Amino acid sequence: MRIERIEASKHKKGRVLVFLEDGACLKITEQELLDFGLRSGDDLDEETLARLKEAAGVSSTRAAAASLIGKRAMSRRDLERKLQEKGAGEAEARYAAEWLEAIGALNDAEYAAALARHYGGMGYGPARVREKLYEKGVPRELWEDALEELPAGGEQVEAFLQSKLRGRVPDEKEKRRLTNALLRRGFPWGEVKSAWRRMGEEIEQED
Repeated sequence: MRIERIEASKHKKGRVLVFLEDGACLKITEQELLDFGLRSGDDLDEETLARLKEAAGVSSTRAAAASLIGKRAMSRRDLERKLQEKGAGEAEARYAAEWLEAIGALNDAEYAAALARHYGGMGYGPARVREKLYEKGVPRELWEDALEELPAGGEQVEAFLQSKLRGRVPDEKEKRRLTNALLRRGFPWGEVKSAWRRMGEEIEQED
């Protein structure tokens, strides 16, 4: 396959456009241009063309991966899924994720810890944070270390109750309503009951 012409992309820095005689246009990087020693007028045999296309696919997926992770943090699972949604093959997505991990741009453990701090700061307890870690594709073996980033549960629970009551003495209906709200936020029953007790109130678990 003959190369008709080679041009630098006008829209993306570092991208090179290789126009072939059949009308196809390969989008490669300057690295592939150097690695393959490409020049206008070269004839590429089928094997070389296949290797060039594969290299171009890997580079394109890497660029897409870097762009995605640069916009917002995410887990490796979610990154690979998004790359595949954009047309990358499973292997290309995996290689791109491995590359980002190798250069330190993708780290599931750090992402898990950041998620725990974020949702803990929003007033969520361990159970709810586990749900978020699951939703975001964080491997289970990283969950417990991430949960160490949460504030002490009893402190969170008591702070929540004090912010809602503002010195008032709650009736049984309000105690039950606030207790249920805390349970929905992912705090264990024992911590909720202990917090009420420290505030001079008692609450019994519903059957």
